[in-house]
Amino acid sequence: MKAALRLQDTALRYFLEVARYGSISEASLHLNVASSAISRQINSLEDILGTTLFERRPRGMELSAAGEMLAVYARKNALESDRVVSEIAALEGLNRGHVKISCSEGFAMEFLPRNIANFRKQHQGIHFHINVSSPAEVSRRVSHGDADIGVTLNLSPAKDIKVAYRQPSPVVAVFHPTHPLAHRKTVTLAQLQPYPIALPEENTTVRQLFDICCSRLNLLFDPVLVSNNMATLNRFTTYEGGIHLAGEISMRHQLASNELVAIPIRDRGMDIRNIEVQTLTGRTLPAAVRVFLDYMIEKMQFEENIEPTID
Repeated sequence: MKAALRLQDTALRYFLEVARYGSISEASLHLNVASSAISRQINSLEDILGTTLFERRPRGMELSAAGEMLAVYARKNALESDRVVSEIAALEGLNRGHVKISCSEGFAMEFLPRNIANFRKQHQGIHFHINVSSPAEVSRRVSHGDADIGVTLNLSPAKDIKVAYRQPSPVVAVFHPTHPLAHRKTVTLAQLQPYPIALPEENTTVRQLFDICCSRLNLLFDPVLVSNNMATLNRFTTYEGGIHLAGEISMRHQLASNELVAIPIRDRGMDIRNIEVQTLTGRTLPAAVRVFLDYMIEKMQFEENIEPTID
């Protein structure tokens, strides 16, 4: 019998949990299954395939090259099973489905809640789960099947990721309307230096581009506030605490209500970010996911063609 025909769902499920947590004992806790039972299934898979799936390390277990290949197969197999169940439900006329989205923080503040609420007015049976993560983690969750759709800001291609839609998203400087620079059409980083500035943490694309440009220009900033929460930075500027840097999409409502002013930064390199809508390469998406993906991209395209609220 061919090995592929002997791979059992239970064994693959246990294998994926060990791959996820890097430990049989951790997988045991999350599955509520005895460690010995998980070990037997892993050993059985290795016997069937005639290869080692994990490298045993002092601090846990890491996938071998063969294990990485099997993990890709197992994740896609599990996702395909979910899709088939969803399509069968659709054949019975059931208006139901579940969409898992992973996104950078800015999209969770206004864009996604607004569009999900509007989408559900026509599709009340569709339910959503949003996970907010760093850009790299968003792509990882999509590639591992933990999210159906990723919406993030990216600087470079990610492995196993299909980009369903891409849109430029330059970094802008954000001011209170009374700030001395708030009337300008564009600004430079050097012009920001005399003023108090708030910055996001280093794992964000905004901060990465800012640090690269400052290094190239020999500029040194001493931020008065650093936060991993974009809403905190927005409110800090609203209360006239200083300037901060962001993407326009994370504060669209505040710009439209004239609480804040966003001005393009003309230094080279501050405009190379892209919004990406990501899915897993080679995956056939369930009906509910496909419909919402198309809806969301349509809204992004519409908003891109509207003149941004940036002075």
